[in-house]
Amino acid sequence: RQHMQFLKSSGYQAVDLKTAVTALNARSTEKLAVVTFDDGYRDFYTGAFPILKEQNFTATMFLPTAFIGNDTRSFKGRECMSWNEVKELHQAGIHFGSHTVNHPKLVELNWLQIKSELADSKTEIEQQLGAVADTFAYPFAFPETNKTFVRRLGETLSETGYQCCATTRIGRAKSGDDLMQLKRLPANSCDDTKLFQAKLDGAYDWIAPLQAGVKKIKALVKPPRISDSSTSQKEAHV
Repeated sequence: RQHMQFLKSSGYQAVDLKTAVTALNARSTEKLAVVTFDDGYRDFYTGAFPILKEQNFTATMFLPTAFIGNDTRSFKGRECMSWNEVKELHQAGIHFGSHTVNHPKLVELNWLQIKSELADSKTEIEQQLGAVADTFAYPFAFPETNKTFVRRLGETLSETGYQCCATTRIGRAKSGDDLMQLKRLPANSCDDTKLFQAKLDGAYDWIAPLQAGVKKIKALVKPPRISDSSTSQKEAHV
């Protein structure tokens, strides 16, 4: 609530990721913020959405569709939303994107499995909501040092019908960024107003090169194991 109140009082407009991508492509100078949530946990429905509604804000939630059902399902020990709740939020203006079907480490799968995770989750969301699902969030740490995998992932996402991919890369999005490797800023209850503002102003961006450096070192220490160059790749993650 404090974070959302700060965004509102600071003149930010909270938009969904698709709107932000359009603004990036148009090189807009508007003061936009995209609030994103991963994993489809039910506390978004019970806790976060009412706060967003107070400020007339929207958000983007990325769903691992195997854990969203008409019955009660859990992911990592936490209750997830039902499709009825997702539909209610969709009608209220919340945007839903894909977070795969089963939330696997994609870099450890072969490309047929990856394509299935991307396509099947997209299809399920579209059938349930009757709306296009063309935003994606990469599960687990984004393997940016594995250039071959990242390039092919971007191509596969585009072929499957996705506009963009949100990642765990730290930083703020800007015009000209690769839409299949969008950066995000983590925010949690440890962030007081000053730290939250500093992140929004760019003071947190210095962590991005450090994050990339650590990944490069780990890749050198434990390089990717490739069982089949055309179908399967593995890599250590941060």
